[in-house]
Amino acid sequence: MSLFIIRIPADDPADNTRIESILTSALRDFKHRIINSISEMDPSQIPGSRLLFAVPLGKYGTNSSYTRLLYKLRSEPGLLEGCTSAILIDGESELYTKSTGTELAFALNAAGSALIGRPLVEGTGSLYNFRVQAKLLGVNNRGAYLAAVRDMIERLVKSVFPKQEKPNILVLHASSHRTSNTMQLWEQLSGRLKDSCEINEIGLRNGTVSDCSGCPYTMCIHFGESGRCFYGGLMQEEVWPAVLKANAIMMLCPNYNDALSANLTAFINRLTGLFRQKRFYDKALFSIIVSGYSGGDIIGRQLISALNMNKSFYLPPRFALLETANNPGEALAIPGIEGRMDKFAENIRNTLIS
Repeated sequence: MSLFIIRIPADDPADNTRIESILTSALRDFKHRIINSISEMDPSQIPGSRLLFAVPLGKYGTNSSYTRLLYKLRSEPGLLEGCTSAILIDGESELYTKSTGTELAFALNAAGSALIGRPLVEGTGSLYNFRVQAKLLGVNNRGAYLAAVRDMIERLVKSVFPKQEKPNILVLHASSHRTSNTMQLWEQLSGRLKDSCEINEIGLRNGTVSDCSGCPYTMCIHFGESGRCFYGGLMQEEVWPAVLKANAIMMLCPNYNDALSANLTAFINRLTGLFRQKRFYDKALFSIIVSGYSGGDIIGRQLISALNMNKSFYLPPRFALLETANNPGEALAIPGIEGRMDKFAENIRNTLIS
């Protein structure tokens, strides 16, 4: 296994100063090779390699070399087959670092790369986003930034996703079986998985999950450490135990106004209490995303941001099946859908089954 640092050049050389300094310090104990482009790698080196993409952004969140990287990733869908990636974004303003990170993660994943849980470290212009970590570590914001990059690199190098003989998949949805194109695709996919995986399906419809009400941090910690949430209900009694048992979660996501549905968003928000006591690095994230018109990539990036980057779920290569269908039943008639479901099911089995 080799560690490659893909150091994307900045448009203005001055923008490289902080990210170069951070990388130099963070990589001191790791054997690595620094390159400026994926094109510098022999294709035979990619499978099994660990890649850290380091992207400096200027004041306005732009980088022409990064744009060329996106083009290469999107135009060569098998480019990163078999590798695992993480991302470092360093900016000069308080904006654009997270949005650039999720955009890049989505493109890397579609090109065949897995991403470790919590694969993004972002340094905003002021580094104010590290104030909490700095206080906990007893260092300044820059020291917390460096510690986060070191931790991410160590996890990137050491991470190995565990496989199972018969993995457990938790399926979460808030849709009607009768009318939902998303549910109809899942029914077809589950038929391809049921003999090799244990499947647990939970519906979150009709207000069964109250959204997080933003308890004080200390209160959330207090209840989370004992496996509880102040608001209890379905999340504490059924969903949290199912998440703990699962080797993967499958999010069934119709595109509602270019956003996740309210109940699925509530699930993610309420998962914070459980996250206080356990990280989810050993659990994979999959999804079926169906849009009536367009925008499936927006939902995919929301899932990556919320569950992979924030809640630490492992992101397998090509984690989502993204389709476009409007009227009930249309999804099953999409040209080529059977073949894509076959490939998606095979990807799930390859990720989870030993």
